[in-house]
Amino acid sequence: MKKLFLYILMCSFTGVFAQDLPFTGTWELVKASSTEIDLYSTMEVNLNQKGKEINLQRTWVAGRETFKDSMCVKINGSGEKVTINSRLFPTNVFMGISAMVGEQTKLSSKYDKKANVLEITEKIPILVSQGKKEMVHTHTLTYNPDNDILTYVITRPTRPSDEPIRYVLKRKGARQAWFMNLPNNWEIDGSLNWQAALISLQGLVNTDSPQLYFVYPEGWDYRFTPDIKKYLIEHQYYTFKEITKPEEAVKKFKDQLSGYVVWDKSVRTSLIVAFTVAGLEKSIVVEESQIPFMESLGLTMKYDLRNRFTGWNDAKIYQWAYDNFWQACSKESIVWMGGESGKIMKPGVADYGIQKKAFFSDLSTKPADTVEYALADKILSDMKPMGMVFGWHSYAKDLERNHVALTSKHALRVDGLHTLPNMSFMSKVPGTPNFKYKNNHSINGRMSLKPEKKVYISCIQTDCLGLGAWNREGRGSIPYTWEVTMNWSWMAPAMLEYFYTQSSPNDYFIGSLGGPGYVYPKAVPADKLPDMIKETRRLMELLDLDVFEIMDYSEGSTVVGNSEITEDIATQFIKGIPGIIGLANGYTPSFSFGKIKGVPVLSFDYYLSETKPESEAIADIKELATLNDARPYYLLFHVREWSDISRVKSIMDKLGPDYEVIPLDVMMKMAADQTTFKERFLKK
Repeated sequence: MKKLFLYILMCSFTGVFAQDLPFTGTWELVKASSTEIDLYSTMEVNLNQKGKEINLQRTWVAGRETFKDSMCVKINGSGEKVTINSRLFPTNVFMGISAMVGEQTKLSSKYDKKANVLEITEKIPILVSQGKKEMVHTHTLTYNPDNDILTYVITRPTRPSDEPIRYVLKRKGARQAWFMNLPNNWEIDGSLNWQAALISLQGLVNTDSPQLYFVYPEGWDYRFTPDIKKYLIEHQYYTFKEITKPEEAVKKFKDQLSGYVVWDKSVRTSLIVAFTVAGLEKSIVVEESQIPFMESLGLTMKYDLRNRFTGWNDAKIYQWAYDNFWQACSKESIVWMGGESGKIMKPGVADYGIQKKAFFSDLSTKPADTVEYALADKILSDMKPMGMVFGWHSYAKDLERNHVALTSKHALRVDGLHTLPNMSFMSKVPGTPNFKYKNNHSINGRMSLKPEKKVYISCIQTDCLGLGAWNREGRGSIPYTWEVTMNWSWMAPAMLEYFYTQSSPNDYFIGSLGGPGYVYPKAVPADKLPDMIKETRRLMELLDLDVFEIMDYSEGSTVVGNSEITEDIATQFIKGIPGIIGLANGYTPSFSFGKIKGVPVLSFDYYLSETKPESEAIADIKELATLNDARPYYLLFHVREWSDISRVKSIMDKLGPDYEVIPLDVMMKMAADQTTFKERFLKK
């Protein structure tokens, strides 16, 4: 490799110096957060200290060539001179500036130990097209010990002050990860064998640190994987290298595997059982055709599920898995690997379940399926109260309301879906030190609001942050409310920070859904509900939330049964969360309204499905406004996650001047001060 040198000043390191810099070592550039470096692909900074002297060496890399320069000064010293022996001006090689070879630079430095700031001033004789000049560089290196990041800023009196040269540096080799783009093929006879293998691999290699990240394909339930990756690069200072082939990924991480477990392509459920075994045995899941490749890497078979379940139904298979593996599995985390059925499986959350050594199943939770239901009930009864149920129910077996009613019966909390991606990675990315979650509140304290004679509408997006319209057109154009997946604050804090830092003033967050996770409070045992509410309060206070939402389908939906809540349930939440200013209820329209301790309880009066034509939605809203003729009329409006905000805004813009979209906290304040709804709670 060819090497070029501007000036490498050899320090005569002598003596002992009490002010040791805590940020010595080698630092590499975070390009996405740094000033463009023209010709060079990257840059490193090496800081060495001995005694009273500090040596700042920079290495600039352009293809196969490197260029090095350095500054060696006494800490808090001045007057040192260095002879220039190369004209190259590395920070701005595309500018017509030439250092004057043979002349001398002058150096001085200051170090603020308390602030962790090192400042080096450099006066350089240069040549420009109009002759000889002197350029003054102030190199300011600021170390942040909380996130172990070094910010290196170069200012010059000749350069506009609002455009300094700014480099963000991390320790060399730190926050280095790999990523892959996954194809959109999840069929058993297609690419599921490699998709499942990779997701199981991911769960194992991310056990101790975040190493492998997946960008999921267009159309995946959770649309944010490309944006989260970008956020990790720009705000968490990660560097990603791409792996293009599944075989390359296995080769890269094979030393972190103890072996492989084989599932049977002819029995779909065997893959779900294999995920359980993978976590316990630290093994990648494979099917028969992949065995020769695994053996070529020196991996050995830990478990073989081929032909074991031939002719068995799911109840018998899961009973066998329960008998053989349940005792060794986590009692705080379990995975329902449901969702799609038949020849398709989308096991996005399997990596996290494997990391947690969770038991996997897709048992039916419909009471009419007596055998599977009984086993599901038995397994969930063994879980610790407040445990996490990841994944989702099987679309082919039961209903969402069956699934969450049963988990709530055992005081467990659901965090869906089966497609939730990269949690093994994100759970290992620490949150930003001292990060403060800040909501976009529109009201303060006891401020008074005077409602007009209008129809006031507040829009709440369904299905929390992970789905919905966050990354789609229109966000920020109207006041809009987002259900927060509150458990991400401890499961994946950096992921939740992404949403808070990207929010606009029109994005308002609320707690959800029914508890500290997805819970049906009517189904939770009475003696367990206070603990649920206590944890809900903790999460809401942490996340700066003051409105909470309940969806309780434990007694059926709006259409079949009821989704209403009792006054007792509402009272427990309002008393248990002192800072709450409003309680929202339902999914499709519900019928619980009231005011408890000055806090309004509002149910949804409208649900916008993704298939509803705009003209019909407008007619529906106007008819509701005619039926609810007292003004103000508070219309809580739930938006199905597949509708983007531009569509919602288009509807609202056509309603006329007597309708106004307002922030949800403003609606709750208005409803508390000027109530027009009639109290109605579910009677038991």
